[in-house]
Amino acid sequence: YGTGIPACIIVLDKENARVRRGILMIDASKGFRKDGNKNRLRERDIHKIVDTFNEAREIPGYSRMVPLSEIEANDYNLNIPRYIDSGEAEDRQDLGGHLYGGIPARDVDALAAYWQVLPNLRQALFTPLRPGYLAVQVAPRQVRPTILAHPDFAAFRAQARAPFDAWRQTHRPRLLALSGNDHPKLLIRELADDLLARYAGIPLLDPYDLYQRLMDYWNETMQDDVYLILAEGWQEAARPRPLTAGGQNGKESPDLTVGKKKYKMDLLPPDLLARRFFPDRLARLADLQAAAETAASELDAFVEEHSGDEGLLADALTGAGKLTKKSLNARLKEIWGRPDFAEEEAALRRALVLMEAKSQADKALKTAQKALDEAIFWKYDALSEADIQTLTVDDKWLAALEAAVTEEVERIAQRLAARVTELAERYADPLPQIEQEVADLRASVEEHLQKIMDRAIVDRAIVDRAIVDRAIVDSEAEEGAK
Repeated sequence: YGTGIPACIIVLDKENARVRRGILMIDASKGFRKDGNKNRLRERDIHKIVDTFNEAREIPGYSRMVPLSEIEANDYNLNIPRYIDSGEAEDRQDLGGHLYGGIPARDVDALAAYWQVLPNLRQALFTPLRPGYLAVQVAPRQVRPTILAHPDFAAFRAQARAPFDAWRQTHRPRLLALSGNDHPKLLIRELADDLLARYAGIPLLDPYDLYQRLMDYWNETMQDDVYLILAEGWQEAARPRPLTAGGQNGKESPDLTVGKKKYKMDLLPPDLLARRFFPDRLARLADLQAAAETAASELDAFVEEHSGDEGLLADALTGAGKLTKKSLNARLKEIWGRPDFAEEEAALRRALVLMEAKSQADKALKTAQKALDEAIFWKYDALSEADIQTLTVDDKWLAALEAAVTEEVERIAQRLAARVTELAERYADPLPQIEQEVADLRASVEEHLQKIMDRAIVDRAIVDRAIVDRAIVDSEAEEGAK
């Protein structure tokens, strides 16, 4: 369902209408994702609306049971903003903080939801400055690292991780045992609703955020995997699928190329096998990749430094402005044995050395990548069904969801750090300090201007004196001639 503007859904139920004393109103206009010119409800938005309605929840800024008497007092106007204030709280500037420095205590108190969960972190970040104002004890760049390293946040991280661990322990056996008798839609409903329920009591985290992360992963990846497994079985689903040039699947991007043949891995991407079965080769490949990048950057930097109009490599560039081994060697032959070109010759030889180093690094990387790709390809045939289940469930699905949970927890630290940093920078320079800095800069500028004026006066006096002296000399010469 999508609309360019918020739509209104009215639920009419005649049963027990006479005994009702209010109407449940929900303002869900803030929850959506942009899709072109449409605002579309996400799975989390729909679930939250339904949960709120079914359970008659009252959530500040979102839903409220409005008494009929209040509606009557508003002439039965059902405009939702009359009854639910869903706007953001005003971020007020503090004159005292700007004049004398310090962060208003009320702004720090407004973060009470964080301090309730992280009670000792407030003292680690702030210290009293004067009545009603606080000072930040760490530099702005150190706010986030301080939060992440604090024992309170470590305890919160463990608290937030516990529901996921319990959820994983509950549903992992079910996922490992997927078969043709399972129904994907029922499966994801069970998984998602249970995850939502487990995070309902965790402070600072919105359980619907976690619910949406699971639903996003289901829509993007896991759903296709499950349908594939149910249709073909674990072994067949994990088998590399050859891509035929010019065929119906010829336009697909290959996951693995072995020799001249290209393959698509629908269930298990090659990197999963590389991390589990070939970690040493993967580490070696990373080292070779870093070496190749270093060689390329050294060559690029050297060429950029010396290939300008007056550069030592300028005469070795091709007509297209490129530098090649052929063009370097050709220029070396032109200046061979000429002492006045010794500096250019050294630069040309240095460029050849760097070019060869890059070539060797690229070759070593390509050879290692080819060997790893072949090892991974043949490993697919050796996978047992248990291997495939472990790779899919643990290394792919649950690892991705665990990373999503970790990101949501880290986002809590990011939001708190952003607000603390904003307040610290807002009141870092009180007005008297700014005025003093301006006065100092003004005095410095005036001093420099005075020096310039004094110098100009001196220079003018020197010029005037020279003119007078010249006139005297000319006059004396004229008198002598007479």
